[in-house]
Amino acid sequence: MKTRAALRFIYLLSFAIPLMMPVNGINNRQQKEKRTKMDFKIASTSFRNGDLIPAKYTCDGVNISPPLNWQAHPQGAKTFALINDDPDAPAGDWVHWIVYNIPAGTAELKEAASSKKLLPAGSMEGKNDFGKSAYGGPCPPSGTHRYFFKLNALDTALSFQGNPNKKMLLDAMKGHILAQATLIGKYKRQ
Repeated sequence: MKTRAALRFIYLLSFAIPLMMPVNGINNRQQKEKRTKMDFKIASTSFRNGDLIPAKYTCDGVNISPPLNWQAHPQGAKTFALINDDPDAPAGDWVHWIVYNIPAGTAELKEAASSKKLLPAGSMEGKNDFGKSAYGGPCPPSGTHRYFFKLNALDTALSFQGNPNKKMLLDAMKGHILAQATLIGKYKRQ
């Protein structure tokens, strides 16, 4: 009797173990993707996350785009899209810079990339709230504002008729964002 029960248990396990293996495989893959997303970071050599942005990159200075770099490219990323905005603007969210279709092999945007046309080949600039397809630096009318540099890893390249604004870009990115990294700088006019 005990032998028959043991055989029945072994028989049931032979079906249960293979069913459990894909679940573990999925969990391992999900854990790896989560680690990659957590490791995906954007930084600048000009200011640290949460610090003041040097005046050089604002309307009080030369008004050029700051150098940005990132690491831990998410698996499957084909392009990157950057949105730089100010949620503290009196009129609501104010967009300072949009860059999309940054090739997947890219790991940085050089200083003054927008004004000197040093963007990586294939990259495109969208329309900011100054009405230009270029970088427009911080220029808060009063107080200290926060400026978010949000880098999105996408599983596709994007296509638009004309220059997209932030809403158009966000709509096109839906369902294609693999990971997002954010750098925040602050600025108060002197």
